[in-house]
Amino acid sequence: MLHAAGVHACPIELSPPSVVVRYGDSVTVNCSTEVPFEEMGWEASEGGMALRHIDHLTWTVASLTDWTIAPRCYINLSPGSQCFKDPEVILYIGPDVQCYLSGYLDLREGETLERGCHVTGLPSPTVRWLKAGQLADPAAPLSRSDAGRYTLETEGAIFISKELTLRVLYGPEVKCPDTYTAVEYAPHNLSCDAIGYPIPETIWYKDGEEVELQESFTRSDSGQYSITASSILSIVDYTVDINVIYPPSQIVELEDSEVYVGSTVWLKCSSTSNPRPHYSWDYYPTANVMVENEDGVSRLHIHNATAYNTGSYTCHASNDLGKVSRTAGVTVKGTSVECPIEITPDRMVVRYQSRVLRPAICTPASADSSHLKEMYWQVVQGDKTNGTSWIADTDRDWDPRPVCTATFNVIGTCQKPLNFTLYKTPDSVSIRLVGGSPVEHREFQLRCDITAVAPAASVAVRWYRGNETFEPLRRGPLLVAGCQSENATTCDPGDVRMPLGVSSTISLTLNRTDSGAEFSCEVLLDLGPEGPQPPPSVTSSPFNVTVYYKPIINTRKLPKAVPVFRGYLEELVCEAEGQPTPKIQWLYSRDVVPHVSGDMLIVSEPGVYNCSASNQVDSVYHEVNVILKEDYLPLIAGFVAVTVVAISIVFLFIYSIYYKNTKMRRYSLQNPKVDTPSSNVAHNGWDMQFPMTKLS
Repeated sequence: MLHAAGVHACPIELSPPSVVVRYGDSVTVNCSTEVPFEEMGWEASEGGMALRHIDHLTWTVASLTDWTIAPRCYINLSPGSQCFKDPEVILYIGPDVQCYLSGYLDLREGETLERGCHVTGLPSPTVRWLKAGQLADPAAPLSRSDAGRYTLETEGAIFISKELTLRVLYGPEVKCPDTYTAVEYAPHNLSCDAIGYPIPETIWYKDGEEVELQESFTRSDSGQYSITASSILSIVDYTVDINVIYPPSQIVELEDSEVYVGSTVWLKCSSTSNPRPHYSWDYYPTANVMVENEDGVSRLHIHNATAYNTGSYTCHASNDLGKVSRTAGVTVKGTSVECPIEITPDRMVVRYQSRVLRPAICTPASADSSHLKEMYWQVVQGDKTNGTSWIADTDRDWDPRPVCTATFNVIGTCQKPLNFTLYKTPDSVSIRLVGGSPVEHREFQLRCDITAVAPAASVAVRWYRGNETFEPLRRGPLLVAGCQSENATTCDPGDVRMPLGVSSTISLTLNRTDSGAEFSCEVLLDLGPEGPQPPPSVTSSPFNVTVYYKPIINTRKLPKAVPVFRGYLEELVCEAEGQPTPKIQWLYSRDVVPHVSGDMLIVSEPGVYNCSASNQVDSVYHEVNVILKEDYLPLIAGFVAVTVVAISIVFLFIYSIYYKNTKMRRYSLQNPKVDTPSSNVAHNGWDMQFPMTKLS
């Protein structure tokens, strides 16, 4: 650093008088004066300039690197008189701040702030670290909580402030339990946190293979796992034992058995669970039954089986998470162990909303009445009726499935169902076409729609044509109205016993003579011998059928070839029969211009004309070839007329000659000569003779 100064009385003005220059940068100082002078110049180790007669002179260095630079501007005021001034030039370096990353400081936990950035400069700068406006000790060891936004301030020849984000590197660290117990299929809360910065990558391993922990565990997931947490700093492994507990699975190997009296029976009950299940049995206890539990399996042993061993044996497997049960039946042959219950009547058929009912009575067989402990009725909805009688609710008991249940001291609990049917005749029966109007000789369908009938499975449909029954070409099954084909159960009338809308479809073919035929369907409820006789029935209203058939063109009135004389008009009439009434349309070439009037076409030119008859069934065509013929009748008439005229002229000519000779000659009556009468007449001496006939 150099500091040079000149004489104060010298009338030199320096601009600027003092300059601070960064090492290697350019510098410029202008020297001028307002008093008369002879010459002006600069003296310096770099950028010096010789004396010149100029009112100002600028000292310039493009890149100042001379720490000892001492420039001087001088002027000659008069011969022998000179003065000068030295500008103050301060040369500096920095301060320079060098950090590892631009805008970030990555330091390990325990390192210091001053290690993160290197500050240099001349003159030597001062350094301050601030966090949130508060001074921070750059020499203090860092902890993870020190991460955040910092300001680095350094001051030398100039002041520099730099904003930095401190990221404290540490870890990885794994916080995880040594063992973990999870319930199968339930969302687990196993928390193994791997912390550190950078955020570590965690990988789970089981049996040496990489795995991914699911949201819930299954029993096969039990075992020892290791979690590996890794970052650029280090790798950490931790081991966790996962134990998946689950309730008992469905019992296997417990099957029904049939044995003879005196035989030995083994019933095996096996279930898997974690922890192991506890087994218990429900059965009618007798002295010849023993239970053994070993190695997670329970076995029930019946030796020397008797009639008292016939019945149900229920095995229960349970732990803290749940319980499962399975029942097997043991039948000891050679004994009579039917449920000793009698129901009167054994079948009931009741009309919907009937108000006169008799109850169903359940009684024990006489030989077993002394062993009866309890007897009651129960329906499928779960309603239980104490006592031995049951009465149906005819407004709603469509499918009650009543069962009489009795418990006996010897044979335990047994049941017997009552065959019960609540029936209802349909609200309405009607017929409609399926798929449009019937077409002659084509198969079509009629459907009998039955509304609100129960039970639908007992419905029989009989078809009539007029008053006579008939068997259709094909008969479809009875279907539930509005059923979905993908759910077959809803389409089976036997699945539902409450009132349903059902339909029966038949297929048949008709011809045009059958148009106007009346069809009807009769719905019968065949409820068996216990039902009403004859079976109740409802018949639909008659349904009239109109048979459609394709058009038939009347070719008698419209031949294939029709002659037309030139200059004359010809009428072509196209008539067709069909159902529905066909529409007639004429088709012809564009170069002819006929006149169309309804079904009639009036033509005068030759050509091919097509008659089209169309209806909903089909379209038919008939081609007519119109042939042009010349009319020779006028020519013949003219020729005949000319001939007649010619003949007339000739005849008149001949006649005129004859007339002149016979009528126009001169005659004299003097001296007439009497001639002998004869048959000939003489004509004035002419030789012509005409035979004459005498008149009498």
